[in-house]
Amino acid sequence: MPKNKITDEEALAFHLEPSPGKWEINATVPMTTQRDLSLAYSPGVAVPCEAIAENPETAYDYTNKGNLVAVISNGTAVLGLGNLGALGSKPVMEGKSVLFKRFADVNSIDIELDTEDPDKFIEAVKLMGPTFGGINLEDIKAPECFIIEQRLKEEMDIPVFHDDQHGTAVICAAGLINALHLSGKKIEDVKIVLNGAGAAGIACIELLKSMGARHENCIACDTKGVIYQGRTEGMNQWKSAHAVSTDLRTLEEAMRGADVFLGVSVKGAVTQDMVASMADNPVIFAMANPDPEITPEEAHEVRVDAIVATGRSDYPNQVNNVLGFPYLFRGALDIHARAINDEMKIACAHALAALAREDVPDEVALAYGKSLTFGRDYIIPTPFDPRLIHRIPPAVARAGMDTGAARRPIVDMDAYEVGLKSRMDPTASILRGLNARARSAQSRMIFAEGDDPRALRAAVMYQRSGFGKSLVVGRQEDVRVKLEAAGLGDAVRELEIINAANTPHFEMYKDFLYSRLQRKGFDRKDIHRLVGRDRHVFSSLMLAHGHGDGLVTGATRKSAHVLDRINHVFDADADHGVAGVTALLHKGRIVLIGDTLVHEWPDENHLANIAERAAVVARHMGLEPRVAFVSFSTFGYPVSERAEKMHVAPTVLDKRGVDFEYEGEMTVDVALNERAQRYYPFQRLTGPANILIVPARHSASISVKLMQEMGGATVIGPILSGIDKPIQICSTTSTTNDILNMAVLAACNIG
Repeated sequence: MPKNKITDEEALAFHLEPSPGKWEINATVPMTTQRDLSLAYSPGVAVPCEAIAENPETAYDYTNKGNLVAVISNGTAVLGLGNLGALGSKPVMEGKSVLFKRFADVNSIDIELDTEDPDKFIEAVKLMGPTFGGINLEDIKAPECFIIEQRLKEEMDIPVFHDDQHGTAVICAAGLINALHLSGKKIEDVKIVLNGAGAAGIACIELLKSMGARHENCIACDTKGVIYQGRTEGMNQWKSAHAVSTDLRTLEEAMRGADVFLGVSVKGAVTQDMVASMADNPVIFAMANPDPEITPEEAHEVRVDAIVATGRSDYPNQVNNVLGFPYLFRGALDIHARAINDEMKIACAHALAALAREDVPDEVALAYGKSLTFGRDYIIPTPFDPRLIHRIPPAVARAGMDTGAARRPIVDMDAYEVGLKSRMDPTASILRGLNARARSAQSRMIFAEGDDPRALRAAVMYQRSGFGKSLVVGRQEDVRVKLEAAGLGDAVRELEIINAANTPHFEMYKDFLYSRLQRKGFDRKDIHRLVGRDRHVFSSLMLAHGHGDGLVTGATRKSAHVLDRINHVFDADADHGVAGVTALLHKGRIVLIGDTLVHEWPDENHLANIAERAAVVARHMGLEPRVAFVSFSTFGYPVSERAEKMHVAPTVLDKRGVDFEYEGEMTVDVALNERAQRYYPFQRLTGPANILIVPARHSASISVKLMQEMGGATVIGPILSGIDKPIQICSTTSTTNDILNMAVLAACNIG
């Protein structure tokens, strides 16, 4: 699979648009009236202030403390970049905050402290303690990170967790549990070699020892070689704690007969000879980033029995911290924990290991484009497994309660797990699944509008994201100039640029189009002009002849014009059952609206067709369809001739015997609000509708644009459904990312 390529320009644009940085703050309470203001601030705010002053524990009830984590760094060890300083670390810390929210619904604020003095750092963090429910330390160099974390743990009454140490350790432990299970070995018996005695390495070996690994069986190495008793060069108190009595002096010597290798060091530190010298069924966790100590391919060349993990997402068994820290803090925050102790970390590791041994849900396999089953290439769950949010935090919370770390134990654990399931935004996993399916499909995507900078950037992103090959319709020189202006001049050599002047298929395209249009008033000259000058027609002909796998267009012309041109090549009209379906993503909900593109004023039979097309799109997106035919009336009242077809359309589906839920006619609030549905106990929907079939294209357009502009909904579509080739039509207001999303949908053949 092609490796993702990210240019400097793309990375900077990602952080600049749509607004600088990666997160913002939104109010959770209304602030629209004078009464709201009086309750949120003076005088109403005095009441919770006094309550908290009298009983500090109520801060978890009346403020956001209980779901707020500080991500704090001084920038002395930023990724693999070294000491960039506090300000230079801010993009990383913002990113960590986003991960907290995305994976575990934990609110997080990044704080960068401009000091390398451990005492000043410690004092600053301590003084902020009342604000937060937990502290996540990040990118602080060793050995200061050990000093800072230890003192803060001792002096603060909320969890303090240095993720560079313990996050890696927890995921490493989870993978090792399963690797030893597969190799039939016990942790108390195996010989473990660690290379890299920094923050992460020492945390890994300490956690494994607390899980049963024997001190004398664990050999730690650094750039000076084996850390042995009596060594003085390059030592400190944290390394000394793991010194062993041994005659071994080099990593090469230590690796002979070793069962487990843990690497948090540098690329190439491990040779094939070292791997060959290890014990049977060796476990190799080469976790150096961005390149491992030895690649899985190199290791397997000499040891087919090896179980290999790395820190990279493009190899199996990724040791990824995002599997740990969001869920550790979620569980800790939910019991108002005083600390995250070893027992909670071990519980997290065992829960992750257990999850990897279970059957993988179809949605995960679909998202990753391959079957995932427990074995040598799958010993650690994938970061986007939807079960993580409701499986890992409860295990952490139970361990916290059992060890006395909880201020407020969870009474009903079953209810807690149900609540965790409802916390997460389902739209993120659906979009992730579509991206993974697109990567698996490797479609050749035709971008029809090679003269538009947005389309060109989307084409570059599509190819560099590993989705497949981008075919750009345009003139070579024009494309080059526009890409250079966008800071992507090097991409000209990567893209395949096609137009009528350089295609060998021009005459074939003309003959095909003439056979379709000769009885519709088009002569040979008209056909020549259409094929040679109209990019929408030309791109459609490419697709029709299999010279591309999908088509994205519409960014430069109105959708009605584009659809008319596509109809010259394909039967993309209402009479052939084609419909336009738009997906609205808003506050964790997905609602599809149809028809937003093809049918101007559909009758009841067309409405039934649209419902069936929308149901197909919904299932492609991982949704079980619940269709509502919406109007200004509900089940016959008020009576109106305009609402009649919405009333009749469900009876058309009754006769067709379709296999999805549908109901109508009804107002939008009844369709989307489960409480409102209870007033109509006879209605057939088992929950809020996720597909709204509207009376006409104008009402669909108004609904979508109103939600987009006033509600802030993310709009994907219209998705053209019902054509035998994947074509997606963007809007003229589409951003580069919108166009890329449409290309992903086309690659997945959603319609």
